[in-house]
Amino acid sequence: MAAIPLDLLDRIRELERRVRELSGRANIRPALDQILHGDITIGEGGQLIAQTPEGVDTFKVGQTPQGDWGVFIRRASGTRALTVGDDILEEDQMIRIWSRDKERPTPILMDDAFSDRFLGRPMLPLQLHPTERQNTAHTTYQPAWWGSGPATHAVAEIELFTYANTGGGQVKVTMRPEGGTAITVAEYDCPAGQWTNKFIQQPMHDIEFMQWVEWMVEHRNKEAGRDVETRLYSALYRHTYNPEEAPRVPTRPPTAAATAQQGTGPAASETPTERQKPTPARAPSGLRTLED
Repeated sequence: MAAIPLDLLDRIRELERRVRELSGRANIRPALDQILHGDITIGEGGQLIAQTPEGVDTFKVGQTPQGDWGVFIRRASGTRALTVGDDILEEDQMIRIWSRDKERPTPILMDDAFSDRFLGRPMLPLQLHPTERQNTAHTTYQPAWWGSGPATHAVAEIELFTYANTGGGQVKVTMRPEGGTAITVAEYDCPAGQWTNKFIQQPMHDIEFMQWVEWMVEHRNKEAGRDVETRLYSALYRHTYNPEEAPRVPTRPPTAAATAQQGTGPAASETPTERQKPTPARAPSGLRTLED
């Protein structure tokens, strides 16, 4: 039998020890409960998902089945709570907060689907208040309803009813943006001896979000010695119903960053959304006093 050097046996035993050590380390799973000094990238159609023990997806971020990218937060019950994206309009990435109604969930807070700068829901009232000339015998335009407030939505909606006596009457509705001139939104005739209903829908063209807008409803008689009365049925700001209602974007001055970068002077003045409530325009004559 051939002699085996002792050092060779020692080397084999050392090699076996190291193999066992490496095999043991390979079976040890490191803790995966922390991410330190690094990022996680979810791409190429992937999603990061958090689930309850019952299999309900309570959080997802990544690419949706329809192709856009979004964030989804659901309650433990499975009802939607907050979503960004994953809607009909792929490129618009709407933000929506949902009701807890399991049978018919609906967004209770969201931005506008077709206008990039306005609120969608909830709808908010448009401030219009009666004057003492809500009923008038004048043949020149007199204020029947008046008010002002910030524009929160893309469309203003006003519904009016006017009754005119013999000779008929006329109604005119105007809006005046802060710092601008009055714009006639509607002007129409009212036949004598009947209630005339007018439904006005006006996109907020060239107006910024939260820019102050003054509204005026005026009316007059066509014949002297008669009277005309206008009643307000509803006045609100609402979201757009279709792309055609989306208001024009106003011409905007350079931003503070752009002005500073160009070196043309100090930073630009604050935008309408940053300003405090403006000094109100003079109220029309005919508003009721507190003693009335």
